[in-house]
Formats: sequence, C-alpha cells, structure tokens
Amino acid sequence: MKVLFVCSGGMSSTIAVNALKKEAEKHGENIEVLAIGTQAVDDEVKNGWNCVMVAPQIRHRFDNIKAAADTQNIPCALIEPMAYSPLGGPKLYTQMKGLTGGN
Repeated sequence: MKVLFVCSGGMSSTIAVNALKKEAEKHGENIEVLAIGTQAVDDEVKNGWNCVMVAPQIRHRFDNIKAAADTQNIPCALIEPMAYSPLGGPKLYTQMKGLTGGN
C-alpha cells in the first residue's frame, strides 16, 4: 500500500504519518507513506499511489490536490482534524482503508 500524505510539512505531519504506519503494522500491513507539500502533488501523483490523504490545515488547497489525484484516478480525501494527532492512527488507518476499498 502506498499512501501520499499531503501536508504543510510541520512536526505534526511527522507525528500523523508515524501514527498511520504504526496502526498499519498492528494490522499486519506494511505501508509506504510519503509526506509532501502541495507544490509537489502534480508530479508525485504519477508515481503509483493507492490514495492521497490531505492534512486539515491545508483544506483550502484540497480542490487543487483532488483535481491532481483525479488525473490518475487516485482516491483522495481530507483527513479529519481529530485524526491528525499521535492518537489518530486508528482513524487514519480506517480512512485509508475506506479510500482504497479495503485493499
């Protein structure tokens, strides 16, 4: 599973990415998560991602990010603010599975 995590690049992004990875490990799943800024989305979506998750603090850029993901038929969603925390792993994992159809 490859997850593209679009964020502002702050420390909270690292915490959320690590929480998602740890939760996936609990479910026996090895995932690749790449955290990028909004400027790299257009190029990066071409690299075979299973889903794109967008951090809540950049919700104002969501439409542009989703349009880029749509060009490659990649499911894309805005992360719930409550999931964007060290304890958000279960919510992030559930959202990722929902985006990818449970695959």
